[in-house]
Amino acid sequence: MIDHLNSDDLKALPDDGPVTMLNLMRFRDRSRDGKGSGWDAYLRYSALSIKLIKGVGGTIVWTGEAEAVALGVPEAHRWDYVALVRYPSRAAFLTMMALPDYQLANVERENGCADHAIIAVRETYNKWTKG
Repeated sequence: MIDHLNSDDLKALPDDGPVTMLNLMRFRDRSRDGKGSGWDAYLRYSALSIKLIKGVGGTIVWTGEAEAVALGVPEAHRWDYVALVRYPSRAAFLTMMALPDYQLANVERENGCADHAIIAVRETYNKWTKG
């Protein structure tokens, strides 16, 4: 079971197209299992989860290191890493999260992340989309 998965909230939203998940991560100094840093554990999680993301039709759109809080309270919004992951639907995301292989990968995510927020985002504007 994945702590804090708000599946009922996601299921209550319209699921009529792709969804982008904004991932905000803060890493532990040391992995909870003692095998390297939090970043090392997150890399292990990434290696396991990428095939699961692709298996439900998802793709990593963008990743980057968070450098500084430009607007806001730094202590309240300290993140180390950001990722945008696009899924064909909210249902596809929830399907992936329920897979037994994801449950195994999630151990590495929890070992590496002191905090991890995933925010479902509905696109309202895209500079690169025709229209």
